[in-house]
Amino acid sequence: MLIELTVNGARHSVDVPEDKPLLWVLREELALTGAKYGCGIGACGACTVLIGGEVVRSCSVAAKEVAGRPIRTIENFDNRHPVQKAWVEQQVPQCGYCQPGFVLAATAVLEKNPKATEAELVAALTNLCRCGSYDAIRAAIRQLAESKHKGA
Repeated sequence: MLIELTVNGARHSVDVPEDKPLLWVLREELALTGAKYGCGIGACGACTVLIGGEVVRSCSVAAKEVAGRPIRTIENFDNRHPVQKAWVEQQVPQCGYCQPGFVLAATAVLEKNPKATEAELVAALTNLCRCGSYDAIRAAIRQLAESKHKGA
């Protein structure tokens, strides 16, 4: 099935089975490997992408379901994004496997509500981290919540 996707502002036509998960289209067809395979059931958040500004677990949505909607992956970020800066300043990543999903989830919150509180950010981040970097993640969230220059 030919599917038209707009990923990070670029249009792509991919010929894939109609039930192929977006995660595998991104990784295998478009060579965008920032979204990771974690659990395969949409629970862990390692595969998080933004679709129309909404947090989506790309392992549990077929690519055809999001055709025509803007998809953003971590590759769309330039390391100067406020969320990424907070993650670096707070030395969040240990192995880093789950971090793109966390960064995208935090970005989605801040794009909807630039004045989000620490509690709102914490509540919105349902991703899992096997390394247990939650204290550093909370420090980065606290930094974002206190920042007057969120700009996300």
